[in-house]
Amino acid sequence: MATNSPGSGRRTPLLALALDRDSSLTLQQQLCDQLRQVILTGRLAPGARLASSRALAAELGCSRNTVVTAFDQLLSEGYLEGHAGSGTFVCRVLPEELLGAMPVSVEAPLPPGSNKPPRLATRGRSIAGSHWHDRRHGDGRAFVPGMPDTAEFPFDIWGRLHARVWRRPAASLLRLGHPAGYQPLREAIADYVNTYRGLHCRWQQVIVTTGAQAAINLVTQMLLEPGDPVWIEEPGYVGLRGPLVAAGAELVPVPLDDEGMSVSRGRNLAPQARAVVVTPSHHYPLGTTLSLARRLELLEWARQADAWILEDDYDSEYRYAGRPLASLQGLAADRGEAGRVLYVGTFSKVLFPSIRLGYLVAPEPLVAPLTSGQAALGALPSALVQPVLAAFIEEGYFATHVRRMRRLYALRQAALVAAADKHLGDILTVAPDHAGLHLMAWLKPEVAKRLGDKAAARVAGEAGISVTPLADYFFGKPARQGLLLGYAAVPEDEINRQAARLGEALRRRLP
Repeated sequence: MATNSPGSGRRTPLLALALDRDSSLTLQQQLCDQLRQVILTGRLAPGARLASSRALAAELGCSRNTVVTAFDQLLSEGYLEGHAGSGTFVCRVLPEELLGAMPVSVEAPLPPGSNKPPRLATRGRSIAGSHWHDRRHGDGRAFVPGMPDTAEFPFDIWGRLHARVWRRPAASLLRLGHPAGYQPLREAIADYVNTYRGLHCRWQQVIVTTGAQAAINLVTQMLLEPGDPVWIEEPGYVGLRGPLVAAGAELVPVPLDDEGMSVSRGRNLAPQARAVVVTPSHHYPLGTTLSLARRLELLEWARQADAWILEDDYDSEYRYAGRPLASLQGLAADRGEAGRVLYVGTFSKVLFPSIRLGYLVAPEPLVAPLTSGQAALGALPSALVQPVLAAFIEEGYFATHVRRMRRLYALRQAALVAAADKHLGDILTVAPDHAGLHLMAWLKPEVAKRLGDKAAARVAGEAGISVTPLADYFFGKPARQGLLLGYAAVPEDEINRQAARLGEALRRRLP
C-alpha cells in the first residue's frame, strides 16, 4: 500500500491488504473489514493518514469507487475522519472506546465498612426476608407448585399472531398507549370474566397490569395509609405480602376453617381493618372454597367497616369437578355493593409465567385514580404482548387452550394421587382437589413429629425434587404440617417416577 508524501502528515505504514475476487463478500466489504481490523489492532495508529483513494485503488487493482465507498462506510462508523483538502485520517477516538466505561483501578483498598451488609429500611428488610424469589422460580424439577406446562402452549399460533401484529404494526402501537392497557385486550378480558366468572363490569373498568402482585401493589399504594390493618388469610399466598408491606399495612392473619376465612375471627382481631385480601374461589394453598354464607358475611363486614375487598382469582380456569361459585364481585354487584370489591386475575398460570400480564377490575369511581396511579408508578405492561393476547382471546384460541389443558391437568392430578398412594402412602396423605395446579400432601402424624415439613422439603431438594413446605405459608406458628406438590408441569410417567424417588429419599431420613 502506497504511503503519502513526506511532510503531509503522519506516514501511513505499508499494509498487507488483498482482495479475493472469488469470495462471497463484495470487494467493498472485504476492504472495509480489513481496514477496520488494521485500525483496531493498532497497525494504523490514531491520527494516521491513509493513502488517497486513487492510489489505493491502483495498488489493489480495483475501481476507485470501491475504495471511496469503503472509506465512506468507515467514516460513518466513526473509524475514519476526513479533513477538507488534507485527506482521510484514522479517528483519534475509536467507537469501541466510547462504548466502554473507563477502567477503575482495583488496587486501591476498600474504604472502612464497605463489606458491611446494606442498610435497608424496615419495610425493605421485611420484603427481602421472605426469599419469595427462590420459591417462585422453578427450575423444571418436579413438583414445583403453581407452574403450568409451558411445553403444551400453542406457540405456533402465538407466533403467527405476533408476526401478524408486528410485521406492519399500526402507528398507534408504536406510541405510548393508554396507561390502563390496550383497549381491545381490556374489552376481551371484560367479555371473558363476565361470561365465565360471573362478574358485572364494563371494559372501561379493566386495568391491565404486569401481574396479580402488580395489581395488588397498585391498589394498596393508592388506597391504604401506612399502619392500616389488612386481613390476610392464614395460611396464605406469600407473594401478596410484599405489596402490603411495601404500602406500610399492618398485616392481620385471619385463620381458615372448612368454610374458608373466618370472618368472626377477623372481626375480633381487627374489626376496623381497611381491607381484606382473599382467594374465595380456590384458597391458596389449602384449596378451600369460601362458602356462600361466608361471602355474604364478608360483604356485610366490609359495608359496616367501609373496607375494601381484594379478590384474587388466580386459577379459576382450572376446575375439574362441579360448577364454581360466582365471583365475589358478581355477588356484590347483585346486592348493589360492587363498589367495595376489586377483582384481580392473571394470565401467568394459564399461558406461561414470563408473560407477566394480569388485570384488575376496579369499581368505576376508582378507575381514573388507579389508572393515574399506574402511570405515575411506572408499572405499565408491555405493549408488545397486549395486542397479541387480545387476538389470542378474541379468535378463540384462549378458550381452546384452557379446555385442552384442563383435561390434561385432570389426568395428571389423578396420576399424582395414584402415585402418592403407591409410593408415599406411609408418609403422606394426598387427596384429589376440585381445582388448581397443586395438591396438598399432609404429613402423617408420626412423620410430622419425627421430620416436619421444612426438613422434608430440604430432603426432597437434596434428591432433586422441588416441594414447598406448608409452614412457609403461615404468618405465625404453623397449625399443620404438609407439602405442596405441583403436578401441572410434570408428565404422567415422570410423576410416578418422581413420587417413588421422593418416597425413597424421605424414608432414608426418617429417624
